[in-house]
Amino acid sequence: MGQIISGKELSKEIRAQVKERVTALKEQYQKVPHLVVILVGEDPASLSYVTAKERACLKAGMKSTLMRKEETITEEELLALITQLNNDQDVHGVLVQLPLPKHIDENKVINAIQKEKDVDGFHPLNVAAVHLGEKGILPATPKGIMTMLNSTGIELKGKSALVIGRSNIVGKPVAMLLLKEHATVTIAHSRTTNLKELALNADVLVAAVGRAHMVTADMIKDGAVVIDVGVNRLDDKLVGDVDFDGAKEKASFITPVPGGVGPMTIASLLENTIECFLMLESK
Repeated sequence: MGQIISGKELSKEIRAQVKERVTALKEQYQKVPHLVVILVGEDPASLSYVTAKERACLKAGMKSTLMRKEETITEEELLALITQLNNDQDVHGVLVQLPLPKHIDENKVINAIQKEKDVDGFHPLNVAAVHLGEKGILPATPKGIMTMLNSTGIELKGKSALVIGRSNIVGKPVAMLLLKEHATVTIAHSRTTNLKELALNADVLVAAVGRAHMVTADMIKDGAVVIDVGVNRLDDKLVGDVDFDGAKEKASFITPVPGGVGPMTIASLLENTIECFLMLESK
């Protein structure tokens, strides 16, 4: 039976480290990292996410500001607000909670956030840095996934890795980060015809496609490391993209849902806020 990679426990360690770093930064700079989160509309899931982020920031000793805007806000008004935050030297991180209302171009909004304040790691220049292997702000979820993989002590060099999912937020950046660790990476998705064959060859499997229990036990290689990014509702329960009960019997390490990648995303966001703070304050 596979060992559980607990995102809850690992994120506690990271948050404790972040809190220590914030204390040291306050002594050095006489200020603490300040994250501003913009929430447009009343989506319950988005509100839950931003509330969790705000709570985590405050517990770490950071300054957190939540700006709630009506769904009727115009694209121009939102872009003007981002420009204002870019120019505010007291603000070190800016995060606009996605998704946005249909009348607002998400790409325009992402591109408008100053690269050094882009705690989500979505700005094109930060994305380019990931692909080029250069220094930049890493997207929080992929960063958390790599921290979880590193926590197993398994060397990724030379391993066969399969990433199921090709989103710009998770799939593609995770693939790039695995390549950086010298893994041999395959990207699959919901339309891949030989998915089971590819999965059975994978030493590391990252499932991020958003389909409940899409990856079943008969697709898991004995001893594989399985990272489940999916969060789906099935029969009033939250489940992942992986059939956890079956897969845990074959995997060497596996993440649960909930309590796996989710807490690591918020912990990584705190780390990113510190990185943004240091880039801006050291200028």
